[in-house]
This record gives sequence, structure tokens and C-alpha cells, in this order.
Amino acid sequence: MPKAFICGCAGLALTPEEHSFFRAADPWGLILFKRNVDDADQIRALTRSFRACVGRADAPVLIDQEGGRVQRMGPPRWRTYPAAAALEAALPEGEAEAAARLTGRLIADDLNAVGITVDCAPVLDVAQVETHAAIGSRAYSQRPERVAAMAGAFAAGLLAGGVLPVIKHIPGHGRARSDSHYELPVVHATREELERDFAPFAALRDLPIAMTAHVVYRALDPARPATTSPVVVRDIMRGEIGYEGLIMSDDVSMKALSGSYEKRAKAIFDAGLDLVLHCNGDLDQARAVASASDELSGEALRRAERALAARRPPEELDKREMEANFAAIMARLAG
Repeated sequence: MPKAFICGCAGLALTPEEHSFFRAADPWGLILFKRNVDDADQIRALTRSFRACVGRADAPVLIDQEGGRVQRMGPPRWRTYPAAAALEAALPEGEAEAAARLTGRLIADDLNAVGITVDCAPVLDVAQVETHAAIGSRAYSQRPERVAAMAGAFAAGLLAGGVLPVIKHIPGHGRARSDSHYELPVVHATREELERDFAPFAALRDLPIAMTAHVVYRALDPARPATTSPVVVRDIMRGEIGYEGLIMSDDVSMKALSGSYEKRAKAIFDAGLDLVLHCNGDLDQARAVASASDELSGEALRRAERALAARRPPEELDKREMEANFAAIMARLAG
């Protein structure tokens, strides 16, 4: 069985050292970033190479392709997709959901064509007036019910295109006033206020994969971020929200977490998460994460198998019509 972690690689192709590492460590999946992206042929070769290393034709390959400023595959080889907030701001209800679904469907088409099977999107965080720019326009709305509707439509588009969505950042990153890439955000909202942030995740709890928030919620666990808090994982994610799917951490190399990489990974597993995510392609760090990761087994393995089983062959699409509809949407967003 594969080990319970996902990791990145350094460049456009796997190095001999990375080949050896992936073959020996057998991570569940690979995640790609802009540093790993040139053109379609190159990405196809990279995804094939990873799957050959681990010996699993269905080994997940992930990417963050949300639209807006979080888009690893972009111009000139791929179209620009709108930020989540732009759709809700410019289009009336009904049309906004249709635009979100179309965006997801076209992104899925791009990803499928190069062997990427998992998109770390949509963002279910509820925006606040004070929401840090790290989330910002990545959030669909300040209204939980609109976040759920828009994100659900985007996820449906991905699934229709044969790509698995990852809902993030459970249980909600919208109240954070700092960037977890660089420091640990602390949220002082009351338990009752936080329930508003949980609502989109509860509404979409049937989706197959979720990613956590590196955020401390004082009302839930005053000391530990959600990613490493057994209380938040057990009582909120699995309990109140009712999420039964596969839960992966956000990037373990973000500065919101501290300690050695072995200790970070161990704390994540001890909290009850299924997978650790390591993104930056640093092979020494990846080895440390791998050393703390066991083979997938038990309920974590069953969740991983259910997640992969949720992926279906892409539905037929009239690409010319969909691209014309998308162009019309982008023209409206441009004003």
C-alpha cells in the first residue's frame, strides 16, 4: 500500500534522485506547482513518470487550479480563469452558479488532458471584512449559503470532467487575519460565530476530499491549529460538520507549523488526519515526512479508496459551445 503522504517535485521532470525516492517511499500522490509546468507534453510526461515510479496507474496527481491568482497552469498555453469572488460579484444567482460549474468543467478538461486527476479547489472559506488577502478573492462570498452554492457548482463541474475536487480549508479560513504561509493565524471568534463558517463544509460534506486550515480557533482548541488538533478533527470536522471523506493537511512546510518535519507529520497523524501534504519539492524534507508516514491502512485506506472511486470518466461536452459561453462570461466580468 502507498504511504499516507503527498509530495511535490523540484522541476519539470523527475531527477534520478526523485525517481529513487518515489519508488522507495511510494507516496499516495504528487502535487504540481508552477515550477513543474511548461507545456502539455511536458506535464503528461511528468505525470506518467510519477505513476511509473510508484507502479500505480491511478496514483493521484494534484494541482491548485482555482482561477484568479491561484492558477498553476495559465497563459499563454492555458486560458485565464476568474477568481471565485468575481463570479458572485458580477452575476445574478443562477447565472453565477452556472458560470462556476462551467469554469470547473473547463478546468477539468485542461487537467485531464495532461494526466492531473485532483484539483485542490474549491475554496469553501466564508469571506469576512477582515479576511486576509491570502484568501481574499479566492472566497466566493460573505454569505455561507452562497459559498456552498457556488463551490458546489464548481465541484460538480470538476466531477463531470473526471477530476476530483478538494474542499478547503476545513473548518474555515475566512476569519484569519494573517497568512499561514508565513505565520500561525489565531481566530478569536466565539463558538457560535464559527458555526457560520462550518456551514458550507457541512453542506458539501459528501465531496470526497478535504484540506485543513493551519489556523488556531481559540474557542475550539486554544493551543493547536486545526491541522494538528484532535479536538477540532474529531469534534468539528468529523463530528459537527459530519465530514466522512478523506482529509489531508495543508502544506506541512508552511511557517504556521513548527518543529521538525517528522514531528509535524506525526502531530498531523496523531490529530486524526489521513494524509500529510508536503509541497515545496525539498527532497530532504520529503524524506523526513516519509519517515513519519505509515502505509495507508484501516479507515484512512478506505477513505482513500472511496475518494478514488468517486472519479468517473469525463462526460461528453460541446467544447466549442462551452468556450463561447465562457468567453461571454469573461466579457461580462470585464464590464
